[in-house]
Amino acid sequence: MIELKNLTKSFSVKTGKGFKKEITTVNAVDNVSFTCKPGRIFSLLGPNGAGKTTTLRMIAGIINPTSGTAIVDGVDISNGNDAVKKRIGFLTGSTGLYERLNPDETIDFFGKVYKLPSSELQERKEYLFEKLGINAFRKKRVGQMSTGMKQKVSIARTLIHDPEVLIFDEPTSGLDVITADSIIDLIRESKESNKTVIFSSHIMSEVDLLCDDLAIISKGAIIYNDSFDHFKKEMTAKNLTQEFINRVNQS
Repeated sequence: MIELKNLTKSFSVKTGKGFKKEITTVNAVDNVSFTCKPGRIFSLLGPNGAGKTTTLRMIAGIINPTSGTAIVDGVDISNGNDAVKKRIGFLTGSTGLYERLNPDETIDFFGKVYKLPSSELQERKEYLFEKLGINAFRKKRVGQMSTGMKQKVSIARTLIHDPEVLIFDEPTSGLDVITADSIIDLIRESKESNKTVIFSSHIMSEVDLLCDDLAIISKGAIIYNDSFDHFKKEMTAKNLTQEFINRVNQS
């Protein structure tokens, strides 16, 4: 489970020109609270710059909140990021991979980082490679792979330690239909395994396929937080995309 309580992230920015520049504080995320439950897929939606990725990075322990907190699988993020990172898998569309390693070497490295027993690492790796179609290029260097291939390796890296909490931040952005479908399938499978899944996407068809609970963030603040079924019942627009746009504009 993920529980956010008044989570806030502030940044100092310079405003003005010349010698009249002043430093002001901007809340990229402003008192955000919501709960993601096991066995359900929680979608976090918002326009670019709304605070989605900042929120997800705080949950993942990559950046620290200015105030408020989050409980991730029973661990308070304010008590130390290492304990949180062991419990989650975090996937973005821009996950970096070392270009001189091949998929075999990459996943072996991350399995050892998570201190997986050798037999468990190999079993888990073979399962993910088969599921994602990585076997065809498992000995190819990352630097020679396509965007879709790299993303598949990133997914395997995210899931290798079988985490109870999964964070997917725009995971299918820029991918072909076949690769995107393999990611969607794994997200569904994670839900069926009763894992806690939080999912961010701009693609409304994916939201419609996957979403159980929904929060919309705009200008750092939550403007909607309820079940997806309730959201659809409340709709006044003809489609999900227009309803989302209307709610953001009204906020």
